[in-house]
Amino acid sequence: MNGSPGRPDDARVIADSLVRPDLFGELYHRHAAAIHRYAARRLGADAAEDITADTFLTAFRTRSRYDVTRSNAQPWLYGIAANLIGKQRRAEVRSLRALARTGHDPVADTWTDRVDSRVTAQSAQAALAGALAALSVGDRHVLLLVAWADLNYQEVAEALSIPVGTVRSRLNRARRKVRVALGGVDPRLVYDFPEMVRSG
Repeated sequence: MNGSPGRPDDARVIADSLVRPDLFGELYHRHAAAIHRYAARRLGADAAEDITADTFLTAFRTRSRYDVTRSNAQPWLYGIAANLIGKQRRAEVRSLRALARTGHDPVADTWTDRVDSRVTAQSAQAALAGALAALSVGDRHVLLLVAWADLNYQEVAEALSIPVGTVRSRLNRARRKVRVALGGVDPRLVYDFPEMVRSG
């Protein structure tokens, strides 16, 4: 996804785009789909288009401040997206509460073909959505950057400009709250929610 033989890494693309702005499009081609998926999981498909566009517009405008010692720009882009999503927090909480009430997640429905445990999974998803809605915005950002964006602790720290220790404590707190909210339901039945909530 990032640099490969004959292909510059993200930092080089960003640095070169300061002279040739058209080169920044390569960063979009590399990372837009992942940012869009993450935004769609957080706010829904309609808002994801805007969040993705605004993420790359913000990245383009601030690219001169990018730390070119970081070859992978994905944590930086997720950080921008998380900040933009944070500004739409009410929409995210409303979406999570709707999922908590109905147990229906249209985004996950398009990504999964595990029909055999659908009824149990949907009730667990409702509890999960309620737990996510109840988390503080900082805890939710950390949990979902790990769960849905597949960032490691260091990348989450970079994305949110917080210490790694803060990432760990927020993640532990969020995991604990999610487990409590799921009660007796086995979290492994919550399809489309990664292993990191199930363990740790």
